[in-house]
This record gives sequence, structure tokens and C-alpha cells, in this order.
Amino acid sequence: MRAVAFDVFGGELDLREVPDPAPAPHGAVIRVEATGLCRSDWHGWQGHDPDITSFPHVPGHELAGVVEAVGSDVRGWRPGARVTVPFVCACGSCTACAAGQQQVCERQTQPGFTHWGSFADYVAVSHADVNLIELPEEMPFATAAGLGCRFATAFRAVVQVGGVRPGEWVAVHGCGGVGLSAVMIAAASGARVVAVDVSSQALHLAERAGATHFVNGSHGDAADQVRELTRGGAHVSIDALGSPQTCAASVLGLRRHGRHVQVGLLPEGSLVPMNRVIAYELRLLGSHGMAAHTYPAMLELIRSGTLHPDQLITRTIDLTEAGKALAAIGTVPGVTIIRP
Repeated sequence: MRAVAFDVFGGELDLREVPDPAPAPHGAVIRVEATGLCRSDWHGWQGHDPDITSFPHVPGHELAGVVEAVGSDVRGWRPGARVTVPFVCACGSCTACAAGQQQVCERQTQPGFTHWGSFADYVAVSHADVNLIELPEEMPFATAAGLGCRFATAFRAVVQVGGVRPGEWVAVHGCGGVGLSAVMIAAASGARVVAVDVSSQALHLAERAGATHFVNGSHGDAADQVRELTRGGAHVSIDALGSPQTCAASVLGLRRHGRHVQVGLLPEGSLVPMNRVIAYELRLLGSHGMAAHTYPAMLELIRSGTLHPDQLITRTIDLTEAGKALAAIGTVPGVTIIRP
């Protein structure tokens, strides 16, 4: 099969022929019809993820496609099914999985990190009966590809972890794929959304996604501007980017008893303004993907037209362009989808 791979961290991302994957007894092989371009893949390429331990390596973890083959122990799936998967593939049997919290599975695997990913014609997925999600027949593969990481991650962060309620102020720091998804979901939940970014183009996309107030972080202190716009601070603030600056601004832009949700990965050693956390009795929450069994509620909101993840797609490229696009991630606002 064709795949985009690299041989050293930060090295050349080239399209090459590699062996086809085979399904594990409990797994499946998916023919990739669409896959997303995500900053997490860039972090993996740069050597920031300890799960990548051997080379060559194929990135990519946001995918949708068709079941090509299943292992001998798989009971619920057959070739030909239209599916997507969470980026956290759970084992289904650990303590966390038994409690329904597969997004923090103790033995999780992640395509593009623990093994070869979806910047390829085919990708292997573990524990198919736990992780495969059937797609509505009318949902395009390109729309579904962005659900497994960015949109589902944002959905859990806003709805399940942040507990956003109608009328609350929600500040979203970083309007890339996750941030724009969070803006759309928070607005659909009835919140008043403040979009924060340093790019006017990203803020324009945030307006299309449902934000009503905007802060350009390059024009003064972002936290001060959020507190002024919201008359005292946001009820919920989401760091969708993951930098010391956006994390601090997210925390400092909250009102008393506010909730900060950290979604973007932070560099090791990043500091949080804990004095404000103590003084305002803030809640600091982490959010890590979404379990496969919780997808139906989100899929129904998409099917009904309440949510429109397809509107966040700003570019579709071929697999031959994927390596160059990953190296330059962040230069094109919105969501980029790769169609092998």
C-alpha cells in the first residue's frame, strides 16, 4: 500500500510503498477513505510523543473508511461496513473501560502513535468490537474523518466535561480544528461564545461557527479582554491550542468558580497560575477524546442539522500532498482533510 512515512523525528515525510497491515485476532483493517490533518500528528513527527518508538513510522489518527478485513475473534463487524474510530482505541477490559471511560483506557492504542496510522491506503485498528463506530449512510467520509479527534474531543470537552449550560459565557482559546469545533458545539448548546486567536482569518471562521464575540490575542492581554467582554470572566474556558500562554489566558479569563478545560497538549514544565485558581476557587479539568459508545448522541445532532462539522473543512488534499501539509500545519486555518 501507499503511505506517508518518516524515518527519524523531524525527518522527511515522503510517500512510499509499505506492506499492507493485517488484522489482529480482535482487530480490523480499514480502507481509508478520508483522514484528518491534526497538530497531534505534527507533535508525533517532532518526537514529542513517547509512544512512537520505531521507524519507519506512519502518522495519522483521524480516519473514516470501509472495513476491509476483520480478525477471527471479531463478532460485530464484517467487511464493507462504513466506519470511523475514536483516536483512543480502548481495550474494553481494564478498570476504566469497565466503568465506561474508554477514553482513558489503561491499555489504549492510538493509530499514528502506538502503531502505523491513517496517512495510508489502509490502517489497522485494535479491538474492533469496542472501537468501531458505524457511520450514517448519508454522512460523507470527509465529514466523518474529523470526528475521531477534533470534533469528538471538542464535544466531550464542551458538553460532558465542561458541562456548558445555555446562557453561560464560554471562551475558546485557539481557533484551529478543535477550537472551531468547540465554538460550534458551545454555540449550539446555547452559550455565548468568545473566540480567542491571534489570526483574524481564524476569528472569521469562528464567527461562521457561531462565536459572537472576538479577541485578537496579538492586540493586548487576552484574559483582560475576555473579562471585559463577559463582564467579569467566562463561566467556562477551553484551551484548545495547548501553549503556556493560552493555558494561562484561559485560566485568568475566568470568573469566580469558573471551569477551565485543558484540551491542547502542553509542553513539559508548563506553569498554571495557581494563585488565581485558589483565590477564585476555579476548577481545572482535562479532556481526552471521547469513548466510542458515547458517539450516538453527537451523530444524532449532526444528522438533525444541529451541528455542521463539514462547515469547518477548508481544504481537501491528496495523499501525495500530506507530508508537506503536515510540515506546514497551522498555516491554513480550519480543517484539512486528506483523501487517499
